[in-house]
Amino acid sequence: MIKIAVSACLLGEEVRFDKGHKRDDFVVDELGKYAEFVSFCPENIAFGSPRPSIRMVRGEEGEFRIISNKTKEDLTEILDEKAKAELQKIKAQNIRGIILKSKSPTCGLMSSKVYLENGFADGKDDGVFASMCRAEFGYFPMEEEGRLCDAWLRENFVMQLFAYSDFEEFKLNAKMGDLVEFHKSYKFLLQSKDEKTYRELGQIVGNHEQKSFDLILSEYELLFKMAISQKSSVGKTRNVLEHMSGFIKNFLDSSEKQMLHGLIDDYVAKIVPLIVPLSTLKLYATKYKVEYLLEQKFLDPYPKELALRSDLKSTK
Repeated sequence: MIKIAVSACLLGEEVRFDKGHKRDDFVVDELGKYAEFVSFCPENIAFGSPRPSIRMVRGEEGEFRIISNKTKEDLTEILDEKAKAELQKIKAQNIRGIILKSKSPTCGLMSSKVYLENGFADGKDDGVFASMCRAEFGYFPMEEEGRLCDAWLRENFVMQLFAYSDFEEFKLNAKMGDLVEFHKSYKFLLQSKDEKTYRELGQIVGNHEQKSFDLILSEYELLFKMAISQKSSVGKTRNVLEHMSGFIKNFLDSSEKQMLHGLIDDYVAKIVPLIVPLSTLKLYATKYKVEYLLEQKFLDPYPKELALRSDLKSTK
């Protein structure tokens, strides 16, 4: 089970300012089949529930303060204190991702409304806790539930989440030969994110400078996590599909080749979802025992039951 830190209200806990919740069905019912959740809510710990609502106010020098909408009291210090405590709590849990509540003054990711001292709106920014998380964690799977309603962002986030967790488990007992195999299995997934970074990772694994394995692993980890944090695209995914089809072309007759490339074209045209050409590739790879393809994480980057690649909108 992957351990994920999640805003408590999204898990159905009644911790919002009005003592309500914002239970998220995808997070709880779908992702919850494969994840263990660590809940957090700095606002509830700081002020209880129900409580007066708060807002982020930008001062004259650009600093943010948290102000009570009811009493106009400055609550910045106590919320910072509780947010830092919650951050340490989730860090200690060996989490592999974070899902935050959108638009919250505490947890929004560039969706928290910011106001000027005169009461006028001044755009949006990270909430107090979200800002701390962004500063603390590097290329970390982190999203807010509002953005996860977008099928493309959802698929990319879940792919990153499982790849990140896979690497964290892998590195615990890794050796040089293991890293070579790990990199090979992630070839097409990495290419679907960033071809240039994939090649740089290959250079690291090649270790032409004879560096120590600890240094190699450290360099690989940083670049790998940067690569999987990037979003896929139709163009990059098409290149990967075409490249994968090259490994089975010698087994197919002309009509089968035409059908496969037709499915790839239909995917690009958004006539069929990604799962259609992928399933066809996997079928042929299984039939003709093309182990190199069958070992690729790109074919099954997360549990198929999530069915994220069955949505036409899961690629942009």
